[in-house]
Amino acid sequence: MAMVAVAWIAAGAPAQTPAPASTRAETTWVREHDVAVPMRDGVVLRADVWRPQGSGPFPVLLYRTHYGKSAAQSDYTTFGKAVARGYAVVMQDVRGRFASAGEFEPYRNEGRDGYDTIEWAARQPWSNGAVGTFGLSYPGAVQWLAAVEGPPHLEAMVPAMTFASANMFFYAGGVWDNSWAGWVWEDVGGELHRRNNVAGPTTDEEAERTWDDVRQRILWQLPLNAVPDFKAIAPWYYEWMRHPPWDPWWDWADLRARYGRTSAAVLGVSGWYDEAYGPDGATTNFAGLTTARAGGLSRAAFVIGPWPHGVGGTGRTKAGDRENGPAAAIDYDETVLRWMDHYLRDVDNGVDREPPVRVFVMGDNRWREADRWPIPGTRSDTLYLAAAGQGSRTGGLSARRPDSRRPTSVYVANPAKPVTDLYADRSGAHDYRTLASRADVLTFETPPLAQDMEVVGAIAAEVYLAADAPDADLWVKVFDVAPDGTAYNLMAPGSDVIRASYRDRSARRSLLEPGRVYLLRLPGLLTGNTFKQGHRIRVHVMSSFAPNYARNLQTGASETESARTRSARITIHHDARHPSRIILPVIPRPATRDDP
Repeated sequence: MAMVAVAWIAAGAPAQTPAPASTRAETTWVREHDVAVPMRDGVVLRADVWRPQGSGPFPVLLYRTHYGKSAAQSDYTTFGKAVARGYAVVMQDVRGRFASAGEFEPYRNEGRDGYDTIEWAARQPWSNGAVGTFGLSYPGAVQWLAAVEGPPHLEAMVPAMTFASANMFFYAGGVWDNSWAGWVWEDVGGELHRRNNVAGPTTDEEAERTWDDVRQRILWQLPLNAVPDFKAIAPWYYEWMRHPPWDPWWDWADLRARYGRTSAAVLGVSGWYDEAYGPDGATTNFAGLTTARAGGLSRAAFVIGPWPHGVGGTGRTKAGDRENGPAAAIDYDETVLRWMDHYLRDVDNGVDREPPVRVFVMGDNRWREADRWPIPGTRSDTLYLAAAGQGSRTGGLSARRPDSRRPTSVYVANPAKPVTDLYADRSGAHDYRTLASRADVLTFETPPLAQDMEVVGAIAAEVYLAADAPDADLWVKVFDVAPDGTAYNLMAPGSDVIRASYRDRSARRSLLEPGRVYLLRLPGLLTGNTFKQGHRIRVHVMSSFAPNYARNLQTGASETESARTRSARITIHHDARHPSRIILPVIPRPATRDDP
């Protein structure tokens, strides 16, 4: 499909819909502080309300956050721009946070509380009854959890960088996402210490300053549930760890069977370097909505840029160490408000006529649009893993099906000395070339490419593995290697791992039989990247990527309850009977005069 010009707002570009006249200046806005919003169980949540002068009525934008509504008003410009455009804006602290009453249990109450707040907003005398929601990360998740409860007055939403399923949120491929510990300490711990009168940092700023002092101890603790720091402030953290992936207990956090419960117009936003749940959430939620609305107007779209997690990254051209060119930046506020203008204010700005799929292709540094996902015309190209030759540490990646001359590659994985992510505290693209020097990492690589290869969508990996231990993790990481040796990751960690004992993707674990060969599948390594002529495609195979993802003890016991580890000999099979491979979603390039 040919590249087309993007229709959303680039950073710094003028808004599609002009701001109201200066008579609606900020000094004339009506501002109400800590307005009581009663929930169905009697708990009172508090919200700040900003709206234009006059009786209205106005369409309403709702922003619900656990980070603090006052902090959000200092950090983000969306609220003021929305009021200037004629919206009433409700900014609410979720249950148990800052000005709102009740007990904070992340995500568990957001469906009901979100529903009640949406319907409260629709009933206010200054409201015209049309409500939209927006926000990123936790403020993105609360939108979905409320939407699938079916509030009748929710007309539009822009959930950014958020999830679709607990199994790609709290876990990834059956592996506990250990970065939740940092989230508890830095993002919610300060207020929880203060609120519960517990010793520890009592502000977000203090928590961020002290994280480096405790980070090593908390992230490397075994067993995981022995971390003492959260017991008095976050008992739910330990409850999470008591429930394995795919446990039915997690159904409350699974959106996938519930898309039919909302008719809201949905624009999902994520980034290739977002947390792994972000691209998965954007694409999964879009697919679920279009399926649920088949035969009618889908009113669903998504945009994925070359960004890390957070609003700030959407306005930058660089993600980590990789420069993506001037087209990479967008104006987040205008992206949100343009969607709302059409679906809440009936502005004919073309949103409903634009292709619903918008993804950035790194390497080419340009946007691609399509009318559905996966992108039509995408073909599946297979690259098979092949063993390293004599005297080399690097195996091959080839379109040729393997023979049996060198049928296996072997490494020893030791959870006590795991592969570590050198950039675990720095989002975005980074140069991971040093991974190739580790003895517990296998490397497979193509020759320099003879022509550009555009890969957009979910890379799949199918790897035949045997181990002399009851369990092991398999990481399959894909890199773009430039002629100078720079090896950029193409996504954040998480979509590229599977725990062997959870290979059936059910709560019932199935341990490995020593020596038996198992086929492990990783279907969703999402990215958009053109491997340029002269670059190489590199794949690393390993069994750990600590500390932000938990280590497999390789004993058969869970790291949440046990501290004993053992080394394991991992054998990757790649012969004719066991053709380990990656499958690339390639968008064919138009033929040129220079093609043979």
